[in-house]
Amino acid sequence: MPDDAPAVERIYADGVAMVQLLGPQDRLLRVVEREHPDVDVHVRGNEITLTGASGAVAAARELVQELLAMARSGQGLDPVDVVSSNRILQSESGMRPSEVLGEVIITSRGKVIRPKTAGQKAYVDAIDENTIVFGIGPAGTGKTYLAMAKAVQALQRKEVSRIILSRPAIEAGERLGFLPGTLTDKIDPYLRPLYDALNEMMDPELVPKLIATGTIEVAPLAYMRGRTLNDSFVVLDEAQNTTPEQMKMFLTRLGFGTKMVVTGDITQIDLPQGASGLRLVTRVLGDIDDIHFSTLTSDDVVRHTLVGKIVDAYTAYDEKRLASRRERDEAAEFANRAERRRAQPSRGPHDHLPKRGRP
Repeated sequence: MPDDAPAVERIYADGVAMVQLLGPQDRLLRVVEREHPDVDVHVRGNEITLTGASGAVAAARELVQELLAMARSGQGLDPVDVVSSNRILQSESGMRPSEVLGEVIITSRGKVIRPKTAGQKAYVDAIDENTIVFGIGPAGTGKTYLAMAKAVQALQRKEVSRIILSRPAIEAGERLGFLPGTLTDKIDPYLRPLYDALNEMMDPELVPKLIATGTIEVAPLAYMRGRTLNDSFVVLDEAQNTTPEQMKMFLTRLGFGTKMVVTGDITQIDLPQGASGLRLVTRVLGDIDDIHFSTLTSDDVVRHTLVGKIVDAYTAYDEKRLASRRERDEAAEFANRAERRRAQPSRGPHDHLPKRGRP
């Protein structure tokens, strides 16, 4: 049947409460309709009817069946899960939404933390399988959040004895000047995102106790020099703002029984000058076993849908700007070569012969 031929599909949602599948006030149903605008979706009792072109109906049917399978397994669904499931089905990853969204990393105060995209699932699997993992991607892709969730999971399972979280203390394009207070007061603003994530993943009353006993350590990158980190789960966030020397220093802190995750976005470098250690390390360590580089893209953004569009727009702008710069550089080099050729004195037929000295 041609993809544009009209088709009608009926799906019977047996063995599951419709509110679990469709959401309160049919919120999940509305998301399905937005993801497949060319398909008319009607629900009557436990019967879901899909009407439209056969190709569009087939894609919508696959999404509804995946959501139905996850609901039957007892998995809670929300609008983000519907969007993520549709992305996974449309991708070439070969994964099923139930495989990706069904992996629970930790549960904290009723909130389940799990990968939401095929790229995030591959990233989480890489953390399980490698000693050092680099998570590189734009804002909102969950690279730091998932790394910290894996760190908390490893601590709860007693796979490590402590968690160490670090960041370089670099302002994002601003100069804050003198900050009052103790040294801790001065560096806390740089580390606040890590504290916020910890409080989401663990009992907020427990976090200060674990920090006080050293089970959890949150420290600037400068504090890592001279240390050997054994039996730890170490996360370096905002690594695009490390220098090559700092990156080398950090990676060589690796001790026995330790796992490291380094996260960053190479499009948001705030270093005042010089090369980014994260950008360089991809070329230096790319061929070493047990070190993995996970690249996340705008398809892995799980914040507001506008974030992914913003990331794509800036990426396209940067590529266009770089292409224009290369064209200008090539034109300038061509002009310089032509100018050098014109500046060279013309040579006569006998100029290559040595001149005789005076008698």
